[in-house]
Amino acid sequence: MTTMTLDLDDTKAQAFRERARSVGREPEQLLVEFIDQLLKQPGTNIDEATDYVLAKNRELYRRLA
Repeated sequence: MTTMTLDLDDTKAQAFRERARSVGREPEQLLVEFIDQLLKQPGTNIDEATDYVLAKNRELYRRLA
């Protein structure tokens, strides 16, 4: 297993922690789910998959900003 580090400012990090817990997930678990969803997109390239995930989660990202 590989460990990755993500740098977020304190405000975004706290907002993400709160949002993750509001949907019953730990922040790390929610990130893994986002990545899994991104990688499971059949027959798409990374740009298409990224666009899909960003569009699907636009409201979440707006709230975190």
